[in-house]
Amino acid sequence: MAVSTLGKMRKRVLIAKAGLDGHDRGAKVVARALRDGGHEVIYTGLHQTPEQVVAAAIQEDVDAIGLSVMSGAYMSIFPPILELLSSAGAGHIAVFGGGVIPAEDVERLRTIGVSRVFTPGSSLEEIVEWVGSDL
Repeated sequence: MAVSTLGKMRKRVLIAKAGLDGHDRGAKVVARALRDGGHEVIYTGLHQTPEQVVAAAIQEDVDAIGLSVMSGAYMSIFPPILELLSSAGAGHIAVFGGGVIPAEDVERLRTIGVSRVFTPGSSLEEIVEWVGSDL
């Protein structure tokens, strides 16, 4: 991995919008912040299936997948992606996400293997720092 201009390890991150959720502004803002923070970012666009997300992540050899979920369908999106990664031998790819997710469900997601959940109020700096330091 290359070192970014900020002295942190540069990561390859896939930002995805899975399911029927069409609210992509947050995903694009996070993608840009990560890029500006020295990371390589691949954005898949809207309406991806879990299979498409995982296939793209493997093809692009990413370190992490960031999922933006504003529709409330996070328990229908995160588990299949984690299962598909594991089945494909790509369980080393970290999965993180953000959106409107109640605290009790954040804990459920963490329990099943989601590395981090950023809820409303999380700063872009916090997300960029986490990706650069904790993956």
